[in-house]
Amino acid sequence: MVLVDAKRLHDELLSATPPLLLDVRWALGDLHGRDHYRAGHLPGAVYVDLDTELAAAPGGGAGRHPLPSVAALERSAQGWGLTAGRPVVVYDDNGGQSAARAWWLLRWAGVDDVRILDGALGAWREAGFEIETGETVPVPGDVVLTAGHLPLLDADGAARMARVGVLLDARAPERYRGEVEPVDPRAGHIPGAVSAATGDNLDGTGRFLSPERLRARFVALGAGGPEPVGVYCGSGVTAAHQIAALAVAGIEAALFAGSWSAWSSDPDRPIATGTGAGTGSG
Repeated sequence: MVLVDAKRLHDELLSATPPLLLDVRWALGDLHGRDHYRAGHLPGAVYVDLDTELAAAPGGGAGRHPLPSVAALERSAQGWGLTAGRPVVVYDDNGGQSAARAWWLLRWAGVDDVRILDGALGAWREAGFEIETGETVPVPGDVVLTAGHLPLLDADGAARMARVGVLLDARAPERYRGEVEPVDPRAGHIPGAVSAATGDNLDGTGRFLSPERLRARFVALGAGGPEPVGVYCGSGVTAAHQIAALAVAGIEAALFAGSWSAWSSDPDRPIATGTGAGTGSG
């Protein structure tokens, strides 16, 4: 199961075996995630810093948010209080678009029971459930992580996926087309990639579309058949949300973790602009 709704999560938190809650408040250009967390979060939730705990330091051609080593992720997860076999629920205040990075990383590292709060913090507030302020200091956990439980692409693999499978570009359509590029070295997209904006996974309330609607969306983009599927975005964050949405639709996909930030920083990598292979619904 990929998602959990606010009512079910509330019930689980009152049970004898509550899940660990991880608050992944992050947005590009907003350095105040911890402050937002302290101002109001789900009861008992632990703050997770995306830039330092869900990513290694940028540089070396690996992109703006390289994957952390499994050893570093294990130290962080133990610091959050994660114990072996305990369920995890991740959330943010942006439809799961940053929390999905924690969902993907923990699944990649062998944690089986990780879910995203559908509708994010807004759904919890809308349901009228309690909000805490301040900071939760967890008791350290003992989880042991191992890498490689979800498929991963490097730049060569992404190029190959665009040729032999379906490579989805999860950025905003104008960035895909190369009309704007606010952060990365060059504008455009990986040749052969299909535009599939992450925001189109959500409805007007910030909740994921139904499995049927998500599957129809991805089938229209060429996914859901026998061809393999890969996803990239700007730096490997919102692409994880796309992979979660694909999983809800019953489609497995691989992550190009370096994403456009890695691809565009390599002058030997070709770039396409315009509508390219397809533009999706975004």
